[in-house]
Amino acid sequence: MKQDKDLETLVRQRIRSLRVARGWSLDELAQRCLVSPSTLSRIETGHRRVALDQVATIARVLGITLDRLVESDADDDVVIRPHCDEDRGVTTWLLSRDSNQTVAKMRITREVPAELRVHPGRDWFTVLAGTIALRLGERTILVGTNEAAEFSTLVPHAFGAHDGPAEILCILDHEGERSHLGPHHPPSGRPPAAPSR
Repeated sequence: MKQDKDLETLVRQRIRSLRVARGWSLDELAQRCLVSPSTLSRIETGHRRVALDQVATIARVLGITLDRLVESDADDDVVIRPHCDEDRGVTTWLLSRDSNQTVAKMRITREVPAELRVHPGRDWFTVLAGTIALRLGERTILVGTNEAAEFSTLVPHAFGAHDGPAEILCILDHEGERSHLGPHHPPSGRPPAAPSR
C-alpha cells in the first residue's frame, strides 16, 4: 500500500515539474488535456486519485511516455529535474555538480528586482530564448536570444525577464550561486528536491 502511495506521489510531482518546466499554467495544461483546471489542481496536490486514463493523456500532452512518467525515481544521480521558485519567478535546472562552479539553466519570469547585489567573482550567461534585462549599477543592458553577458559581480547587479519569460544558461561561482539561485536552493553537490506544489 505504501508503494502505491509513493508511486502516486512521484507521478503527481513529475506532472507538476514537467508542466512548470514547459512554462504552462494549470489552465494551459488542463485545456490541452481536456480536463478542468480544478481537476488538474486536485491531481497535482493529491486531493484526487489519479486515474489511469487521465495519467496517459497527461503524459502524452507533456511529451513523455507513460513508462517514463511512472518509472522509479532512484535516478537522481542521472536525471536533472527542475526546481521552481514561484516567489522569485525562477525555475532552475542545475547542470553541474562541481563544487567550484555551478552551471545552471534558468527560466526567468520576473522583472529585474529592485535590489542590486554585490559579491566577489564574475557571472556569465547566455540567453537561450527571450530577452534578459541586466542592471549593472546605473546601466540597464538588454541581452537577447543567442547573446551572452559576462561581468564583474563587484558591480551592483540584478537581472530579470524583459517583455515575457526568458531562458538562460549561466555559470556561477559559489558566491554567484548563493546570490542568484536563492537561499532555498540546494547546494550544487546535491540534486534539487522535487517541488512540493
